Amino acid sequence: MLYQIKQYIIFLFKSTNQHGVHSPFVYNLVTKCFYDKTKYREYRNIKDFIKRIRNVKLKINVTDFGAGSKKVTSSERKISEIAKNAGTTIHRAKLLFRMVNYFKPKYILELGTSLGFATQAMSHGNPKAKIDTIEGCPKLSDYTKKHFRVLRLDNINIITGNIGDTIKQLESKQYDLIFFDGNHTKQATLEYFESLLPKAHNNSVFIFDDIYWTNDMTEAWKTIKQHQKVTVTVDTFYWGIVFFRREQAKEHFKIRV
Repeated sequence: MLYQIKQYIIFLFKSTNQHGVHSPFVYNLVTKCFYDKTKYREYRNIKDFIKRIRNVKLKINVTDFGAGSKKVTSSERKISEIAKNAGTTIHRAKLLFRMVNYFKPKYILELGTSLGFATQAMSHGNPKAKIDTIEGCPKLSDYTKKHFRVLRLDNINIITGNIGDTIKQLESKQYDLIFFDGNHTKQATLEYFESLLPKAHNNSVFIFDDIYWTNDMTEAWKTIKQHQKVTVTVDTFYWGIVFFRREQAKEHFKIRV
C-alpha cells in the first residue's frame, strides 16, 4: 500500500490532462473518450451488475493459480469478498466501456474474467464484438457464465483454464483489444505480452491493469514501454495502455483520468 501511495504522488506531479498532449491521436483519445461526459444508458446496467454481485453471500471453492506457474491453492470464499478484492471498480468499468465504444474493436481478449465486471462493460461497449475471456478457476467460470446467460450477453465466450497454457491454444486470429487482468506479476505479465504480440496488428490496443500494484508490476510496465514494437503508451496510473501504430513516433504519456 505504501508503494502505491508513493507512486501515486509521483504520478500526480508528472501527469497532465489534454492540455499537455500534442499528439492528435492521443488528444482525441483523451478528450473524446477519457473525458467524455455523456450519460450513457449502458452505465446503469454496468453499475447494477457490479452492485448486485457485490452483495452475493454465496460461497464457492476458488482455485488460485500462482505467478505463471502450476502452483495452485484452493479455498472457499464468498462471492461478495471476491468482488471486493478482485473486481473492477465501477469507475474503471465505465472507462473500459467508453474505450470499447470509442475504438469499436471486433475481436477482444481478456485475461482474467473473475466475476465479469470488466467483461460485461466491454460487451455493452460494442455488442457486435466477439469477446474471448480466460478464467483459471472452474467454479468462478461457471458462476460468471450463468450471469452472462441471464443478461443475454451472447457475444462473450468464457474459456476455462490456466492463462499461460490457454494463450498458446488460442486460434490464430488477431485481436483488436486485449485486456490484461490475470496474473499481476512481472514474469507472468511479460510472458503473456510476448505470447500475444503475434496476435496484435497496427491498430490493436493492449490494456494492462494495476501497473503500480507492486514494484514488480511497475518493472514489467517499464519493460513493455521500451519494446521495439510499442510506439505510444498512456499511463493512467491504474492502467497502462499500449499502441503499436507504426505511423506514430515513440512517445509516452501520463494522463489523469
